[in-house]
Amino acid sequence: MSFAIYTVNAFTNNPFGGNPAACCPLPAFLSTELMQALANQNNLSETAFFVKRADESYDLRWFTPEVEIDLAGHPTLATAFVIFTELGHSGDTIRFHTMSGELIVVKKGDLLEMNFPSRMPVDCDIPEDLLKGFNLTPKQVLRSRDYFVVFDSQKEVESVIPDFHFLNKVDTLGIIVTAKGDEADFVSRFFVPNSVIGEDPVTGSAHATLIPYWSKELNKTDLSAIQLSKRKGYLWCRQVNDRVIISGKAVLYAKGEYYID
Repeated sequence: MSFAIYTVNAFTNNPFGGNPAACCPLPAFLSTELMQALANQNNLSETAFFVKRADESYDLRWFTPEVEIDLAGHPTLATAFVIFTELGHSGDTIRFHTMSGELIVVKKGDLLEMNFPSRMPVDCDIPEDLLKGFNLTPKQVLRSRDYFVVFDSQKEVESVIPDFHFLNKVDTLGIIVTAKGDEADFVSRFFVPNSVIGEDPVTGSAHATLIPYWSKELNKTDLSAIQLSKRKGYLWCRQVNDRVIISGKAVLYAKGEYYID
Protein backbone atom coordinates (compact mmCIF):
# COMPACT_ATOMS: atom_id res chain seq x y z
CA MET A 1 0.00 0.00 0.00
CA SER A 2 1.10 3.56 -0.63
CA PHE A 3 -0.13 6.79 0.95
CA ALA A 4 0.48 10.45 0.20
CA ILE A 5 2.80 12.54 2.37
CA TYR A 6 3.45 16.29 2.32
CA THR A 7 6.18 18.26 4.07
CA VAL A 8 5.09 21.80 4.89
CA ASN A 9 7.03 24.57 6.62
CA ALA A 10 4.69 26.30 9.07
CA PHE A 11 4.82 29.88 10.38
CA THR A 12 6.92 31.06 7.45
CA ASN A 13 6.83 31.62 3.68
CA ASN A 14 10.51 30.63 3.44
CA PRO A 15 11.34 27.13 2.08
CA PHE A 16 14.11 26.90 4.68
CA GLY A 17 12.35 28.66 7.56
CA GLY A 18 9.63 27.92 10.07
CA ASN A 19 8.94 24.42 11.36
CA PRO A 20 8.58 21.50 8.93
CA ALA A 21 5.76 19.04 9.56
CA ALA A 22 4.89 15.82 7.77
CA CYS A 23 1.19 15.71 6.84
CA CYS A 24 -0.36 12.33 6.00
CA PRO A 25 -3.96 12.00 4.72
CA LEU A 26 -5.46 8.55 5.33
CA PRO A 27 -8.75 6.81 4.46
CA ALA A 28 -8.75 5.56 8.09
CA PHE A 29 -6.20 5.76 10.89
CA LEU A 30 -3.50 3.12 10.91
CA SER A 31 -2.63 1.45 14.21
CA THR A 32 -1.14 3.76 16.81
CA GLU A 33 2.05 1.68 16.78
CA LEU A 34 2.44 2.02 13.01
CA MET A 35 1.76 5.78 13.01
CA GLN A 36 4.32 6.17 15.80
CA ALA A 37 6.86 4.19 13.76
CA LEU A 38 6.20 6.39 10.72
CA ALA A 39 6.64 9.56 12.81
CA ASN A 40 9.93 8.19 14.08
CA GLN A 41 10.98 7.42 10.51
CA ASN A 42 10.06 10.94 9.38
CA ASN A 43 12.20 12.34 12.22
CA LEU A 44 10.50 15.75 12.22
CA SER A 45 9.24 17.38 15.39
CA GLU A 46 5.69 16.31 14.45
CA THR A 47 3.89 14.15 11.94
CA ALA A 48 0.15 14.75 11.50
CA PHE A 49 -2.26 12.01 10.38
CA PHE A 50 -5.74 13.05 9.31
CA VAL A 51 -8.94 11.37 8.10
CA LYS A 52 -11.82 13.09 6.34
CA ARG A 53 -15.32 12.67 7.78
CA ALA A 54 -18.56 12.57 5.80
CA ASP A 55 -19.42 16.11 6.97
CA GLU A 56 -16.17 17.51 5.44
CA SER A 57 -14.48 17.89 8.85
CA TYR A 58 -11.35 15.93 9.78
CA ASP A 59 -10.05 13.72 12.57
CA LEU A 60 -6.47 14.75 13.38
CA ARG A 61 -3.70 13.14 15.45
CA TRP A 62 -0.14 14.31 16.11
CA PHE A 63 3.02 12.31 16.81
CA THR A 64 6.54 13.39 17.72
CA PRO A 65 9.29 10.86 16.89
CA GLU A 66 8.71 9.38 20.38
CA VAL A 67 5.09 9.93 21.51
CA GLU A 68 1.58 10.98 20.54
CA ILE A 69 0.73 14.43 21.94
CA ASP A 70 -2.50 16.17 22.93
CA LEU A 71 -2.03 19.51 21.16
CA ALA A 72 0.25 20.67 18.35
CA GLY A 73 0.15 23.94 16.47
CA HIS A 74 2.52 23.87 13.54
CA PRO A 75 1.34 20.48 12.15
CA THR A 76 -2.26 21.69 12.47
CA LEU A 77 -1.38 24.78 10.43
CA ALA A 78 0.54 22.62 7.95
CA THR A 79 -2.34 20.13 7.63
CA ALA A 80 -4.84 22.91 7.00
CA PHE A 81 -2.51 24.31 4.34
CA VAL A 82 -2.43 20.91 2.59
CA ILE A 83 -6.22 20.56 2.73
CA PHE A 84 -6.73 24.06 1.32
CA THR A 85 -4.04 24.03 -1.37
CA GLU A 86 -3.52 20.37 -2.33
CA LEU A 87 -6.78 18.56 -1.55
CA GLY A 88 -9.27 21.05 -3.00
CA HIS A 89 -11.17 22.02 0.15
CA SER A 90 -14.06 24.34 -0.64
CA GLY A 91 -14.72 27.26 1.67
CA ASP A 92 -12.45 29.11 4.08
CA THR A 93 -12.96 27.04 7.26
CA ILE A 94 -11.72 23.61 8.35
CA ARG A 95 -12.87 21.81 11.51
CA PHE A 96 -10.55 19.29 13.16
CA HIS A 97 -11.55 16.77 15.84
CA THR A 98 -8.62 16.14 18.19
CA MET A 99 -7.57 15.02 21.67
CA SER A 100 -7.96 18.69 22.67
CA GLY A 101 -11.49 19.00 21.29
CA GLU A 102 -12.60 20.72 18.12
CA LEU A 103 -10.02 23.03 16.54
CA ILE A 104 -10.98 25.43 13.78
CA VAL A 105 -8.67 26.87 11.12
CA VAL A 106 -9.85 29.79 8.97
CA LYS A 107 -8.11 30.98 5.80
CA LYS A 108 -7.77 34.77 5.66
CA GLY A 109 -5.70 35.83 2.67
CA ASP A 110 -2.25 34.28 2.99
CA LEU A 111 -2.71 33.71 6.72
CA LEU A 112 -4.17 30.62 8.36
CA GLU A 113 -5.89 31.42 11.66
CA MET A 114 -6.09 28.67 14.30
CA ASN A 115 -8.47 28.78 17.26
CA PHE A 116 -6.92 26.96 20.25
CA PRO A 117 -7.72 26.61 23.95
CA SER A 118 -5.97 29.16 26.17
CA ARG A 119 -3.54 27.69 28.74
CA MET A 120 -2.49 30.34 31.23
CA PRO A 121 0.65 29.33 33.16
CA VAL A 122 0.43 29.22 36.94
CA ASP A 123 2.79 29.12 39.92
CA CYS A 124 4.56 25.83 40.44
CA ASP A 125 7.34 24.10 42.34
CA ILE A 126 10.56 24.75 40.43
CA PRO A 127 12.77 21.70 39.81
CA GLU A 128 16.40 22.32 40.70
CA ASP A 129 17.46 20.56 37.49
CA LEU A 130 15.43 23.07 35.46
CA LEU A 131 17.41 25.97 36.91
CA LYS A 132 20.69 24.09 36.45
CA GLY A 133 19.74 23.38 32.85
CA PHE A 134 20.24 26.96 31.66
CA ASN A 135 23.30 29.21 31.66
CA LEU A 136 21.22 32.23 32.76
CA THR A 137 18.95 32.73 35.77
CA PRO A 138 15.29 33.44 34.90
CA LYS A 139 13.19 36.02 36.69
CA GLN A 140 10.14 33.74 36.86
CA VAL A 141 9.17 30.08 36.36
CA LEU A 142 5.54 29.03 35.87
CA ARG A 143 3.85 25.99 34.34
CA SER A 144 0.92 24.92 32.17
CA ARG A 145 1.43 21.74 30.15
CA ASP A 146 5.05 22.88 29.76
CA TYR A 147 7.37 24.74 32.10
CA PHE A 148 7.28 28.46 31.32
CA VAL A 149 10.57 30.28 31.95
CA VAL A 150 10.59 34.09 31.76
CA PHE A 151 13.71 36.20 31.20
CA ASP A 152 14.28 39.94 31.31
CA SER A 153 15.05 40.58 27.64
CA GLN A 154 15.13 39.24 24.11
CA LYS A 155 18.92 39.26 24.29
CA GLU A 156 18.81 36.85 27.23
CA VAL A 157 16.44 34.51 25.37
CA GLU A 158 18.81 34.58 22.39
CA SER A 159 21.76 33.86 24.72
CA VAL A 160 20.20 30.92 26.57
CA ILE A 161 22.20 27.70 26.27
CA PRO A 162 20.38 24.54 27.38
CA ASP A 163 22.20 21.79 29.25
CA PHE A 164 20.26 18.62 28.54
CA HIS A 165 22.27 16.70 31.12
CA PHE A 166 20.04 18.48 33.64
CA LEU A 167 16.94 19.22 31.53
CA ASN A 168 16.51 15.54 30.70
CA LYS A 169 15.83 14.96 34.41
CA VAL A 170 12.84 17.36 34.35
CA ASP A 171 9.43 15.69 34.04
CA THR A 172 7.79 17.67 31.24
CA LEU A 173 6.95 17.53 27.55
CA GLY A 174 8.61 20.88 26.87
CA ILE A 175 10.14 24.05 28.29
CA ILE A 176 9.10 27.47 26.99
CA VAL A 177 11.66 30.25 27.31
CA THR A 178 10.32 33.76 26.74
CA ALA A 179 10.76 37.52 27.16
CA LYS A 180 9.32 40.77 25.90
CA GLY A 181 10.53 41.27 22.34
CA ASP A 182 12.45 44.00 20.56
CA GLU A 183 10.94 43.53 17.07
CA ALA A 184 7.73 41.86 18.28
CA ASP A 185 5.55 42.00 21.39
CA PHE A 186 7.18 38.83 22.73
CA VAL A 187 9.75 36.25 21.72
CA SER A 188 10.29 32.64 22.71
CA ARG A 189 12.25 29.43 22.28
CA PHE A 190 11.07 25.88 23.01
CA PHE A 191 13.16 22.99 24.31
CA VAL A 192 12.13 19.33 24.41
CA PRO A 193 14.00 17.20 26.97
CA ASN A 194 14.53 13.49 26.34
CA SER A 195 13.87 13.88 22.63
CA VAL A 196 15.70 13.91 19.32
CA ILE A 197 14.06 17.31 18.76
CA GLY A 198 16.21 19.22 21.27
CA GLU A 199 15.05 22.70 20.29
CA ASP A 200 11.83 22.94 18.31
CA PRO A 201 11.99 25.53 15.50
CA VAL A 202 8.46 26.97 15.95
CA THR A 203 5.91 25.67 18.46
CA GLY A 204 2.29 26.64 17.90
CA SER A 205 0.98 24.88 21.02
CA ALA A 206 3.41 26.83 23.21
CA HIS A 207 1.62 29.99 22.12
CA ALA A 208 -1.56 28.71 23.78
CA THR A 209 0.38 29.55 26.97
CA LEU A 210 2.46 32.47 25.70
CA ILE A 211 -0.53 34.47 24.45
CA PRO A 212 -2.56 34.65 27.69
CA TYR A 213 0.57 35.41 29.72
CA TRP A 214 1.77 38.24 27.48
CA SER A 215 -1.74 39.55 26.87
CA LYS A 216 -2.05 40.09 30.62
CA GLU A 217 1.50 41.42 31.04
CA LEU A 218 1.26 43.88 28.15
CA ASN A 219 -2.45 44.69 28.64
CA LYS A 220 -3.34 44.06 25.00
CA THR A 221 -5.24 41.35 23.13
CA ASP A 222 -3.51 41.51 19.73
CA LEU A 223 0.14 40.53 19.76
CA SER A 224 2.99 39.77 17.38
CA ALA A 225 5.48 37.01 18.17
CA ILE A 226 8.77 35.57 16.92
CA GLN A 227 10.18 32.19 17.87
CA LEU A 228 13.94 32.69 17.88
CA SER A 229 15.21 29.37 16.58
CA LYS A 230 17.76 29.27 13.76
CA ARG A 231 14.89 28.78 11.29
CA LYS A 232 12.68 31.43 12.98
CA GLY A 233 8.91 31.61 12.97
CA TYR A 234 6.51 34.54 12.82
CA LEU A 235 3.08 34.48 14.45
CA TRP A 236 0.16 36.87 14.79
CA CYS A 237 -1.80 36.25 17.98
CA ARG A 238 -4.97 37.27 19.77
CA GLN A 239 -6.50 36.49 23.15
CA VAL A 240 -10.29 35.94 23.03
CA ASN A 241 -11.80 34.96 26.40
CA ASP A 242 -10.73 31.35 27.08
CA ARG A 243 -9.40 30.83 23.54
CA VAL A 244 -6.38 32.04 21.62
CA ILE A 245 -6.06 32.83 17.92
CA ILE A 246 -2.71 31.80 16.41
CA SER A 247 -2.09 32.87 12.82
CA GLY A 248 0.74 32.21 10.43
CA LYS A 249 1.80 31.45 6.89
CA ALA A 250 2.94 28.14 5.41
CA VAL A 251 4.79 26.88 2.35
CA LEU A 252 4.93 23.46 0.69
CA TYR A 253 8.42 21.98 0.67
CA ALA A 254 7.88 18.47 -0.70
CA LYS A 255 5.23 15.88 -1.54
CA GLY A 256 5.38 12.21 -2.39
CA GLU A 257 4.36 8.73 -1.21
CA TYR A 258 5.36 6.28 1.48
CA TYR A 259 4.91 2.53 1.27
CA ILE A 260 3.72 -0.07 3.78
CA ASP A 261 3.62 -3.81 3.10
